[in-house]
Amino acid sequence: MVFKNPQGYEERVNVAGMCTVKLGLHLPALVDKMGNPTEQAYTGWPDRLYVIDRDGRIAHKSDAGPYGFKPAKVRETLQNILSGQK
Repeated sequence: MVFKNPQGYEERVNVAGMCTVKLGLHLPALVDKMGNPTEQAYTGWPDRLYVIDRDGRIAHKSDAGPYGFKPAKVRETLQNILSGQK
């Protein structure tokens, strides 16, 4: 699936919505503002996985990927957040 680069925030939200449906994702999709401030704040090389808690704090930051990615740790962190634990 290929999309033109969105020219506005509403268009970006629509593309994200289409992607979540087409990819069968069953989690909320967050959409960055047009200037990409979240990408700039969290993107780093090498890649990492982050889990952000309900208060906007980093609850989990993986080691450098892909070998540092531990899906079980991400799952555990998400389950803790959902159950009200930190």
